[in-house]
Amino acid sequence: MSDISASAAGLPGKSSLYAESDRTRRRNAAEKRFRLYGLGAVGIGVIALVCLLASILGSGLSAFQQTYLKVEIYLDPAIVDPNDARLMEDPDAVRAELSKVLTFGYAPLIQGSLQAQAEELAAGPAPEITPQLLAAMVSSAAPTTLRDYVLANPEEIGETIEFDFLANARIDQYLKGKVTRESAALDSRVDVAQLNAADELLDLGQMEKRFNWDFVFGPDASENRPEAAGIGVALIGSAYMMLIVLVIAVPIGVGASIYLEEFARKNWLTDIIEVNISNLAAVPSIVFGILGLAVFINFMHLPISSPLVGGLVLTLMTLPTIIIATRAALKSIPPSIRDAALGVGASKMQAVFHHVLPLAMPGILTGTIIGLAQALGETAPLLLIGMVAFVRDYPEGILDPAVGLPVQVYNFTNRADPAFVERASGAIIVLLVFLVIMNLVAIILRRRFERRW
Repeated sequence: MSDISASAAGLPGKSSLYAESDRTRRRNAAEKRFRLYGLGAVGIGVIALVCLLASILGSGLSAFQQTYLKVEIYLDPAIVDPNDARLMEDPDAVRAELSKVLTFGYAPLIQGSLQAQAEELAAGPAPEITPQLLAAMVSSAAPTTLRDYVLANPEEIGETIEFDFLANARIDQYLKGKVTRESAALDSRVDVAQLNAADELLDLGQMEKRFNWDFVFGPDASENRPEAAGIGVALIGSAYMMLIVLVIAVPIGVGASIYLEEFARKNWLTDIIEVNISNLAAVPSIVFGILGLAVFINFMHLPISSPLVGGLVLTLMTLPTIIIATRAALKSIPPSIRDAALGVGASKMQAVFHHVLPLAMPGILTGTIIGLAQALGETAPLLLIGMVAFVRDYPEGILDPAVGLPVQVYNFTNRADPAFVERASGAIIVLLVFLVIMNLVAIILRRRFERRW
């Protein structure tokens, strides 16, 4: 022990370099507690995220599976083509003539095939299955499915075709474990006999569960046909709106940021503009919906419930986010980069666009994609401009009626049938997949354009 440490240790009230004082112990204990607090906060966040994902996946993954009943249908020409339109040479004339047979005109074909199938089953492996029981298990969307097939394949008229018709929502939910025999006894839309028949048809191979592409690409359905509801129209509507936001918001937002940060003079006017941009970023999204309703619909008379109006509203909401993110990326570039470019004879514009902007590109791209992801998940402003309406036809342009994916989730949750809860969770999964993809793209682009200096 040195003389200094020995003398310090021997003095009363003095601490040695080798002995931990009370103050040091308290400071170390406080540091440990802070670390534990941080770990606890992270753990709570992770647990909450896991519970949320488990709830959504547990409720929504089954929406991508659907139950189908195999039925052989004879496409009787006397019913589906009474005027022999299939013999015409013009495909448009054939379709126009076949379209004169309405959907309910196909119901007798399905009923006759189901009756023949039930009689065959009753004479063989399933004597308790009756035509009425089998008909009650098929979705009411079956005539529409059959009519669409005939219109698309007129050459099949007169043939016997095997169709896979959707089972009704209760049978589908039973095979997914969400309807029990106890709940069926209290439900007027299903009974235990149908559940028994579903088990037997599943064992006989005449009923199966498989991936439901119609949920992803099909249109919405009425409240009485939850098994036929899809999110295809909502996907197209969201794609149109994101395209409008990308085309309008990104050039305006990035251009405004470059001007304010690099070229504009610092005076009271630019200070007011900067303060208002920051305030707009904190405005609730529903306020932008009110603005869109007043300006784009009531004043400019643009079509209600159109992707054009939705895209313009989301553009207004996304602009402050893009501007703030872009300005932050430009500010992160050291002034020495600008000074060096100006020192070798570059103009102000050349210094900005040839040196500053490439270095700030990772931050700009990240902020832009995050702004687009935020716009993709917005619901409130779209509700105010009428995009909550029931839309079954696919939009062919930005002026046609459409609905967004978040609004479709809202529509599903507002319907009474419990099967729509499954549809809503499935739509949320699709929305989360798109958001994850957009964030991954932001990370990849950031690493791709990142430069060291």
